[in-house]
Amino acid sequence: MTQPPNRSDAPDGCNATIAALVAEVASVRAENISLREENSAFQELIKNFQARVAELERRLELNSSNSSKPPSSDGPKKPPRTSSLRKPSGKSGGGQKGHPGATLQPVTTPDAVVDHYPQACDGCSAKPLADTSTGYNARQVFDLPEPQPMCVTEHRAHACACEQCGTVTQASFPKGVGAPVQYGPRISAIVLYLLHGHFLPEDRLAEVMRDLFNVNLVPATIARMSRSCAHRLASFVDAVRAAVCSAKVKHQDETGFRLGGKTQWLHIASTTLLTFYRVCAKRGSLLAGVVGITVHDHWKPYYTMQNVLHALCNAHHLRELQALVEFDQEDWARKMQILLRRACHVTNLARERAIPPKPRLIARIERRYDAIMAEGFAFHEALPALRRAQRRGTKPHRIGHNLLMRLRERRSDVLRFLHDLDVPFTNNQAERDARMMKLRQKISGGFRADASAADFAIIRSALSTAKKQGWNILHALMQDAQALIGSLKTV
Repeated sequence: MTQPPNRSDAPDGCNATIAALVAEVASVRAENISLREENSAFQELIKNFQARVAELERRLELNSSNSSKPPSSDGPKKPPRTSSLRKPSGKSGGGQKGHPGATLQPVTTPDAVVDHYPQACDGCSAKPLADTSTGYNARQVFDLPEPQPMCVTEHRAHACACEQCGTVTQASFPKGVGAPVQYGPRISAIVLYLLHGHFLPEDRLAEVMRDLFNVNLVPATIARMSRSCAHRLASFVDAVRAAVCSAKVKHQDETGFRLGGKTQWLHIASTTLLTFYRVCAKRGSLLAGVVGITVHDHWKPYYTMQNVLHALCNAHHLRELQALVEFDQEDWARKMQILLRRACHVTNLARERAIPPKPRLIARIERRYDAIMAEGFAFHEALPALRRAQRRGTKPHRIGHNLLMRLRERRSDVLRFLHDLDVPFTNNQAERDARMMKLRQKISGGFRADASAADFAIIRSALSTAKKQGWNILHALMQDAQALIGSLKTV
């Protein structure tokens, strides 16, 4: 058998060619390996970019209807409200049966009566006399009286000489009359109501008072009125704070605002009858001395509070579930939405009938709740795992998986409204009370000084509480703090 020629027997030119080809193949192989590694790195980078783009696109699609973002963040391009988280109830539109309505009703004793008689007889054109009236039809017009000029009251503190001993005794001025010339409590109450109740800027407020009442005010006078009222009502607001802390169920929330060019925080603690505002430099500065049940939006620092039970806002959950339905097509989220709405309907009917839900019905809702969560976890376990952005840290989860873990870990807090009818389904009470600060920011901006923000918190607490109590707002702003405390209802 013929042996293959030895490479060393080949001509020198062939050996050189073979060596060059071997070197080129090795170079190509090394370049191929490098390109494969580079391609793998690019593929990984593309996947990360795709995930990031998907996340950013999802954020752009979030609004106040499918997330916890406030309506004010929707901007001028917010989508039209073609749908709502509320589902059709089957009832006809308009006022429902039993609705009290607010139609004007005629009064039996009007303040003024204007008689109208016919100009001529329809039969013979003779001018009829007033004493020939055989009856009348009446229509009433409700209007405001003509604005009256300011009423100036002069207080004179006389010095009287005693007829027996000759001692001269000086009378004292009434409480609240401490300057040679000053505005009275009613003007101050109107100013403070427009300033802190409707958030008119000081310049516009001065213009309104001048146009309507011929009262010329300057910003310094308005600030002095605000400072004086806040000082007078401080003890009343302290009583409101204590009542809120000791209430069985209270709502808590917080919102940021600008104070002296820096972000500060307005904390809200409220019930259906009470509102307490306080200004804090830190968001995590929570209200002390709270007992009972606190309703909030799952902000984690609330769970550091001692001696309280927690109830979570299910309006937040419904919006988060709505985002999972719209963007991620997670069917378990749709089922959980339906279940929470039905549970809310059950408690609403129970409150109307003053009968707690049957234990069997509650147990059935809870079993369905657990089954939907199990379906959600199974859905996410079947999805490919997310890649870690870094080697260290917790394993990343999708948004829906994170919500599932919250609903499982805080199950009793999510469903507390089922077991206690005093606990509401949402934290809307605190959010409504917090919305006033955002409205003030839109109209009047922030605050320049700490004292102005503190005055706002005190007076706004008094105004909101007075409305919830059903008091006359102007009278409440003129009352002494002790008189208001004596009239305060907590339940």
